[in-house]
Amino acid sequence: MVNNRLKAFTVLNRATQSVQDAVRRDVTRYGLNLNEFAVLELLYHKGEQPIQSLGKKILVASSSITYVADKLEKKGYIRRRPCTDDRRVMYAAITDSGKDFMDAAFPEHEKKIESIFNEWSDEEIEVAINLLKRLGYHVENL
Repeated sequence: MVNNRLKAFTVLNRATQSVQDAVRRDVTRYGLNLNEFAVLELLYHKGEQPIQSLGKKILVASSSITYVADKLEKKGYIRRRPCTDDRRVMYAAITDSGKDFMDAAFPEHEKKIESIFNEWSDEEIEVAINLLKRLGYHVENL
């Protein structure tokens, strides 16, 4: 007898890996890795953010964020700004060059994401979102 919970775990992991591989291939054509693109996308859509909070928002270890920020800063896509109220806090903001880059790259990236989920109807997407949220909340409370 097949344990459907184990099967669901395996299927979820394989689907996640396939989606991540497709997205990774997409962003590497812009000369970025997934973490760099995620930070840039966050700053593009949400504006200036404390560097310390970037890792949690894009689901990356905070120890990696400084390295990612360094790489994006060297590419001229972000700049750092110290907080005027707390010397321990440093902000990251997208530069004009970074904004120009995302103005060009993000619509194509968005099309890629849409093509990944074109397999599902709008109703199936809603069901998937609700099921995955429910699973996430359940696991957080274990």
